[in-house]
Amino acid sequence: MDIVVQVAQFLLSLSLLIVLHEFGHFLPARLFGTRVEKFFLFFDVKFALFKKKIGETVYGIGWLPLGGYVKISGMIDESMDKEQMALPPQPYEFRSKPAWQRLIIMLGGVIVNFLIALFIYILGSAYYGDTTIAIDSLKDGFLVENPILTDVGFRTGDKIKSVDGEVFDNYTDLRNGLIVADQVTVDRDGVEMSFDLPEDFLGKLSTSDNRDLFELREPFFVGQVTDSSANKGAGLQEKDYLVAINGEELRYFDEFVEKLNTLKGQTVSTSILRDGNRIEVPLVVSNEGKLDIYRLNDLKLMEEFGYLKIVRKEYTLGESFGVGFDKFRSKFGWYGSQLKKIGNPSTGAYKGVGGFWAIFQIFPSVWSWEAFWSITAFLSIMLGVLNLLPIPALDGGHVMFLLYEMISGRKPNDKFMEYAQLVGFFLLIALLLFANGNDIYRAITK
Repeated sequence: MDIVVQVAQFLLSLSLLIVLHEFGHFLPARLFGTRVEKFFLFFDVKFALFKKKIGETVYGIGWLPLGGYVKISGMIDESMDKEQMALPPQPYEFRSKPAWQRLIIMLGGVIVNFLIALFIYILGSAYYGDTTIAIDSLKDGFLVENPILTDVGFRTGDKIKSVDGEVFDNYTDLRNGLIVADQVTVDRDGVEMSFDLPEDFLGKLSTSDNRDLFELREPFFVGQVTDSSANKGAGLQEKDYLVAINGEELRYFDEFVEKLNTLKGQTVSTSILRDGNRIEVPLVVSNEGKLDIYRLNDLKLMEEFGYLKIVRKEYTLGESFGVGFDKFRSKFGWYGSQLKKIGNPSTGAYKGVGGFWAIFQIFPSVWSWEAFWSITAFLSIMLGVLNLLPIPALDGGHVMFLLYEMISGRKPNDKFMEYAQLVGFFLLIALLLFANGNDIYRAITK
């Protein structure tokens, strides 16, 4: 059932973004009197799952879910309709329109993508507000276990002071900043120290099985005792709060892990808080140094016991415009930073580029409209930015040639545009194969 929910969110999000992106081309084309022959969600190679002609346009759904398209009369695009282009230009064709109108038509899709993201961030801020964790409430620093970070020199208990010189007040923004960081400054036992992240940090992180960064240090709340555990009949209850072993007070789960590794195969006395009462419970430590107890992750419980502070912000509709714009600008810049690193071979970040499976995995296994809209907004930014890349066959490629025409006063001839379109098409296929090949490789190697 979980995978059904993920598939539903994935298809709904991408279908919505594709249709609205193509509508961004369709609308100005029709406003400028340009004929649109087809408007399709997905590609209809050889046949379509559904199609219906309304007026001059055939609307439909293709079977190949690699995107969508609008076929505009008199335009050299992926359809490579040479017969039409060999005929004399008609007033309703794309090629007959002034360059500025053609530019608006080509930019329409990405503009709509950016507007969708901005619209979602504004309404999402007004409806959901923001919920995050205050950095200054994490008194004992972060949990650092990923070898990629420990090899740099970071240690559990480090408190992050700044990332690339920027100070963050909430955990969500901090994690985003860390992904593209070059330098991190921490406070370790009252001493500030700075660490330069290796150039290939993002590449290592994106291709590693362990993508943990600076994680929350959590207490040991009992979730469930496994049926095979020697502690099954110990009388533990959900939300029991373990605070000590053999009289030694321990505050964090990582401290319990370290302590239990020294007590393998022994029976120990543990102190547990339950309903405000402290009780002693003997527990068996396995030969692997574990209690075989699933830990409960509960942020509200953590806040109740003073481990962190959950910050909830609500905005009026008026306030949400400014907040939404700031979110859009931040996400746009963050994605641009990632693309910059991906474009630099020395970072190795290109190895972490993913395709449809990587996008699919972003969606949660339970339906959450808040998460759905947040992910959709970011995917809309991604789609807009990627379509602006100056690759023939993408909107950015058409824009590049149109800007050349407007500046030079010379229009590239149709034969050149046909070849450029073919080159761009094969580049796109190569990129798709590379991205989805990365997904397959990671799945096999894991």
